[in-house]
Amino acid sequence: MPGVTELLRPTILFDFDGTLANTVPLILASYRHTFDTVGLPPADEATIRSWIGRTLPDMFTELAGPDRVAELTEIYSTWQHDNAEQHLLPYAGMHQLVSDLIEAGAKVGIATSRRRGSAQRLKDLVGLDERLPLLVGLEDSTQHKPAAEPLLLAAERLGSEPGDCVYVGDALVDLRAAQAAGMVGVGVTWGAGVPGELRAESAHAVVDEIGDLRRVLLG
Repeated sequence: MPGVTELLRPTILFDFDGTLANTVPLILASYRHTFDTVGLPPADEATIRSWIGRTLPDMFTELAGPDRVAELTEIYSTWQHDNAEQHLLPYAGMHQLVSDLIEAGAKVGIATSRRRGSAQRLKDLVGLDERLPLLVGLEDSTQHKPAAEPLLLAAERLGSEPGDCVYVGDALVDLRAAQAAGMVGVGVTWGAGVPGELRAESAHAVVDEIGDLRRVLLG
């Protein structure tokens, strides 16, 4: 591909929510519907955004206690499934970037805190299914971001060593997981994270546009 010098690392792993696709409006609406349905106090947008990247069981345990996790997860997930197409948005240029990474010889995959079936459906809706077949989801690990386990499992399934991997994400837990896994962390500011907080973390780079991410990953 013209202009490419070398890959930052031979394996590029991505977070999904807020990184590969704009799921933030969908997540905000799903939490609000759940709170309204069961009578939990509402949360403002900044608060909900700070939860993105963590698992639903963890969040609902904190919000309502372990006995209500199954109930709240069912309400949230059912509404989100039924309304995904109205709220899910692709990021312009992301399809091409992933295709160019593959053309340049990168191994690519996803490590997400989202349940595997949900992530599979959403990446299909935004047209990334064939480009990113390797997906590690909630059910695949016992420890979740900011722990290293999901990232290490994704690397293992691609036949890659952690030091040969980049992990790209939009949340603090993503950059912390990359550091815990011994991977190069790259933050993006177009998702749920607060740019200043991302830049305060230990990361190779934090970028504001997909063109900037291209230059970091492709050289």
